[in-house]
Amino acid sequence: MSKIRVAVIGCGAISQRRHIPEYKGNEHVELVAFCDPNLARAEQCAEPFGAKAYADYKVMLEEVKPDAVSVCTPNATHAQISIDAAKAGAHVLVEKPMASTDEEAAQMIKAAEENGVYLMVGHNQRLMPPHVKAKELLQSGKLGRVLSFRTSFGHPGPEGWSVDGQSSWFFRKEEAIMGAMGDLGVHKADLIRWLLDDEVAVVGGLISTIDKKTDVDDNAVCILQMKSGAIGSLVASWTYYKGEDNSTVLWCENGVLKIGTDPVDQVVLELRNGSVERHQVGAIATNERQTTSGVIDAFVNSIVTKTPPAISGEEGRRSLEVILAAFESKATGKMISL
Repeated sequence: MSKIRVAVIGCGAISQRRHIPEYKGNEHVELVAFCDPNLARAEQCAEPFGAKAYADYKVMLEEVKPDAVSVCTPNATHAQISIDAAKAGAHVLVEKPMASTDEEAAQMIKAAEENGVYLMVGHNQRLMPPHVKAKELLQSGKLGRVLSFRTSFGHPGPEGWSVDGQSSWFFRKEEAIMGAMGDLGVHKADLIRWLLDDEVAVVGGLISTIDKKTDVDDNAVCILQMKSGAIGSLVASWTYYKGEDNSTVLWCENGVLKIGTDPVDQVVLELRNGSVERHQVGAIATNERQTTSGVIDAFVNSIVTKTPPAISGEEGRRSLEVILAAFESKATGKMISL
């Protein structure tokens, strides 16, 4: 079988640390083009692969005609680039949040459908081994219904992650649109929907800029009620200066399920009858300790097997809807029903 010709649009940290290495490790992929407004950065990424470098993604799409693209650009540009790539006949893997508005998300989904290509969103939390194991335990039925939960994602901020440090686009609202909620909160909205196999019904949000010198949010605490009735909290923060936290605790009818709370056992199940199960299944990837996300392999597998991706545009749109509702709650002072 001929290889899938992939172009990477946006050559910053997420490309360099996740997308490019994972494409390189996939036997079905040939990296053919890299695009970034900073042409030198695109050239640096392209050189090891003998690929072409571009500053303008539209020129790249026209000349290279890739089979698939990764969209790893600032949030404000996700929608238009994804739509243009779909119209050019390329399958699209877009980083999260997939768009800035629900209207944009709908247009992206429509463009993919009309042009017969796949649209996948990079919600990698679903693919992390501890989360996969936790869902397996939930589906076993031994815990019963989930009654309440908390899910948190925080780190010291993107300045330690972004290739541009303090001058990163993450801190410029016209490019980022949103801060910690777009970076981390949308991941947890997607995770809780997927783990519980449930949709969010009501959202309340406290969203602020507390410590960073920026006009985007650096902290958020949200209250969620699921359609099942379960209630819980979702936290996103760029001011966890002591270190990263990516943990979830689910209180259920028959016990509690803890994910990412123990330094050794990534998943701990404590039942009301006193029994405890501990599972070492592999770590959740962190900014400091990169592990294979699984997103690239899932995207490529969809194309190879002609199977629509599980983390589809529709799924990305529902997770985006949760955080947009949190911003609406902050603006109006009201709980928002979805």
